[in-house]
Amino acid sequence: MPLPIEDYALIGDMQSCALVGRDGSVDWLCLPRFDSTAFFAALLGDEENGRWRLAPAGAAFASRRRYRRDTLVLETEWDTPEGSVRVIDFMPNREVAPDVVRIVEGVSGQVRMTSDLRMRFDYGRIVPWVRHLDGQTAGIAGPDSVWLRTPVRSYGKDYRTMAEFTVAAGEKVPFVLTWHPSHEPAPMPVDAGVALEETEQFWRDWVSRCSYEGKYRDAVVRSLITLKALTYEPTGGIVAASTTSLPETLGGERNWDYRYCWLRDATLTLEALMRGGYTEEAGAWRTWLLRAIAGSPQDIQIMYGVAGERRLVEYELPWLAGYEGARPVRVGNAASEQVQHDVFGEVMDALDLARQAGQPLDDDAWAMERALVDYIGERWDQPDQGLWEMRGDPQHFVHSKVMSWVALDRAVKTVERTRLDGPLDRWRAIRDRIHAEVCERGWNAGKGSFTQHYGTDALDAALLLIPQVGFLPATDARVRGTVEAIRRELTHDGFVARYSTGREEGVDGLSGQEGSFLMCTFWLADDLDLIGRTDEARELFERLLDVRNDVGLLAEEYDVGHRRMVGNFPQAFSHMTLVRTAYNLSEHDMRLRSFSRRNDHGGAQARR
Repeated sequence: MPLPIEDYALIGDMQSCALVGRDGSVDWLCLPRFDSTAFFAALLGDEENGRWRLAPAGAAFASRRRYRRDTLVLETEWDTPEGSVRVIDFMPNREVAPDVVRIVEGVSGQVRMTSDLRMRFDYGRIVPWVRHLDGQTAGIAGPDSVWLRTPVRSYGKDYRTMAEFTVAAGEKVPFVLTWHPSHEPAPMPVDAGVALEETEQFWRDWVSRCSYEGKYRDAVVRSLITLKALTYEPTGGIVAASTTSLPETLGGERNWDYRYCWLRDATLTLEALMRGGYTEEAGAWRTWLLRAIAGSPQDIQIMYGVAGERRLVEYELPWLAGYEGARPVRVGNAASEQVQHDVFGEVMDALDLARQAGQPLDDDAWAMERALVDYIGERWDQPDQGLWEMRGDPQHFVHSKVMSWVALDRAVKTVERTRLDGPLDRWRAIRDRIHAEVCERGWNAGKGSFTQHYGTDALDAALLLIPQVGFLPATDARVRGTVEAIRRELTHDGFVARYSTGREEGVDGLSGQEGSFLMCTFWLADDLDLIGRTDEARELFERLLDVRNDVGLLAEEYDVGHRRMVGNFPQAFSHMTLVRTAYNLSEHDMRLRSFSRRNDHGGAQARR
């Protein structure tokens, strides 16, 4: 059985990544890209679907683990009766081929170690032909090959590559696993020690650019590192998570592939990176976006592949049992074909933020933006599937209307602030029409709240964004009413659900329940801060920080009943909103300190 989701840690090279368990097993690894087939797929099945366990012989869970300061280098330590040992795991920044480097380091005594490598291609379905070549172990099947280099002698047993050795205090034993196209010569060797130094230096140099210096710096830095790790460096695309089919409900069917670039997720990640001072990443994302959506506005998708691919066909992997029995296991995502009007607002908002952060004006890019605004200006009044990718009938979702308003609003403000031009009168008129309709048809006076879609009294956590995007001020009674309604109906033990699952036939289109959505809970903290209840916001935020696992990572959702993380992991949505809320609370503290200093200064003058 795979471990609980919170027992995994992430390593990566900004093109792919791996999940390493608390037991020393790499249970998930896709090569050579985030969205490639998995080489280790035990996470969604069992050990026979591929994994690599490197741990003391007979030992179970590690005694402790941590990331090295300001890096994505993981240290896992075991204390045994014979002594203590450390395994250092990382993926060095890629030059040609992707590598997973594992260094066993003796801390005290002499510890017997076991390496159990189960090579599998195509999500655990294909056992490769394994042989020893030039002092290396090579596994080859079809277009793929994987090479293991280590000074330790290995041998084959039951379709496994095994090794046993002893490490003494002060000794270091390296293992380097490299993926390579099978038709090419063997990959160049990697010096594990040099790669470790270079990887640590890269991450510490990157973190040194972080502008956040507030109370929650450790949490913010770990979240920013995670977001950077989920960025596909060659193109600037940002994946929503590193995994597929980790269930939103244990044992349920709500299992999706998140290894793609959602425009919505990426734009919010962009905001988090820009607030952290990472304008270079913002520029790379903007370039990726303009390439990905190039063409007719009617062809815009809600998500793309890491290089901008549009065809993300969804299919199932029946040979995998699913995480704790949650089936089906899905690859690809049929939601890429959905109509979701909110993405136009998110794209326009992100591009506007990029300009405000210093990205240069671009006439070609603006021409594309104008086309997007004109397109949504003609279609905002049509139903869609909404940001939660409902698989039921399209509806007039209030959040989609609000974000259509955002698209028009940001276009208007861009023209007002810059030399770029556009049909201001027409855009303003459409913007005002959307606003008036939402306030009339999206508001439920009896409930005292905005609702999920027209003609219902159901709620939706996305309504928490109404004051955050500027649709209504936080002081508006309708905003406060909506916040209170969501706290009454969608909050469970302090955590916020996206919406009430199974409440309305045909809207969700799926059976079963789901966990509380961590991003939505961060949204609630932001709204509480906006409406002046900052102490409550801070209490909720710090409770969210307590949900992180021991190395500071968050999944998509939290199962309140089982006290466990659920959903894909680590989740960009959760980490980007953590960064945003931390900045908001820190800015509140700065305003208070500034106010206090002004009052102290004024009081001193009066006394004089």
